[in-house]
Amino acid sequence: MADSESGYVQEADAARQAAEVAVELSELSQARDRRRVARALNRVARGAWRGAGTARRGAASFLNWLTAQVIAMGPRLRIRDQATLRAQFPGRPDEEIAELLIDRAARAAAAVGGATGAWAALPALPAFPAEVAAETLAVVGIELKLVAELHEAYGAPAPGNAADRARAYLAAWAHRRGVYMVPGGLLLVAGSPLARKLRRRLAARVRRSTFSLAPLFTGAVAGAVLNGRETRKLGRAIVADLRRHPVVRATVDVR
Repeated sequence: MADSESGYVQEADAARQAAEVAVELSELSQARDRRRVARALNRVARGAWRGAGTARRGAASFLNWLTAQVIAMGPRLRIRDQATLRAQFPGRPDEEIAELLIDRAARAAAAVGGATGAWAALPALPAFPAEVAAETLAVVGIELKLVAELHEAYGAPAPGNAADRARAYLAAWAHRRGVYMVPGGLLLVAGSPLARKLRRRLAARVRRSTFSLAPLFTGAVAGAVLNGRETRKLGRAIVADLRRHPVVRATVDVR
């Protein structure tokens, strides 16, 4: 296989592995074993190794690669629809289901931060920036899944095929707002253009990921606290927006 083809396969593998890890961790109800989470992150880091190495050519190249992986990851996430969520949480009202989703996503994101921080105490670290890419992709995947399932829980899913819905939820993630529709079926979200906002959100997410790599286990604590807090804050912002707009309308597209 040519080098370019090999690179494409490995970069696509990073998005696929991150989607699998995000689903696995988000849907666990019990306490998470740090070693299990670390093994999951190692799978993402291996997939990210070649592509994340573009950071050697500058931060802009790394962010470009990371943005492409997040976009590729979106359609690969398994999203539970409203019927599935109600079956898994029988007898609970939609708002209580939403709170449970937020709580599990926050704990999953915290577990990722804690496991990444534990790498800093090992004699042999995964190669930077692969571990930063791994944590970033895993946490963004957890949060994208949360955003999508909160829309499902409130009966306001994005329409279209998997790629359309993934793009809509990515816009919602970037802008901390709900997905909107306008007459004629155009999918919108307040605060576009999307690409610039997405890059800023990912740059901030990368900065938070670096806190997890502090010496000894201080990074594990910092990563867990920051990740859990930010994911919970995101979930509650989306819920607040969905409550304000039960029949959602808007005027700004996601481009």
